[in-house]
Amino acid sequence: QVQLEESGGGLVQAGESLRLSCKASARTFRLYSVAWFRQAPGKEREFVSGIRWRDGTTFYGDSVLGRFRTSRDVTRKTADLQMNGLKPEDTAIYYCAGKSTGPEVMDNEYEYWGQGTQVTVFS
Repeated sequence: QVQLEESGGGLVQAGESLRLSCKASARTFRLYSVAWFRQAPGKEREFVSGIRWRDGTTFYGDSVLGRFRTSRDVTRKTADLQMNGLKPEDTAIYYCAGKSTGPEVMDNEYEYWGQGTQVTVFS
């Protein structure tokens, strides 16, 4: 079992940046990939970004490509999401998720989920 905990959400003005962090419990050797999803009120959950734990290969959803960047620190067992150029439409609850098997990263087949952290962007 892998436990995930997000931190770093908040309230920012459009154009500003935020950095989210996801802390994994000890058993990260079980992880194939870690991803960030988001869900806005009344909308479906959306894949934001993902990173393959073994080699750090990254994947991004079209709506954040070029603005967001994900990374991981194997020693600290963290996966971060750097969000730049935030827009009001980025407002959502952001969830960190982990899966133990591949090969897909950009699907919804994630087993482990954090509680979520709120990101609010005002214009």
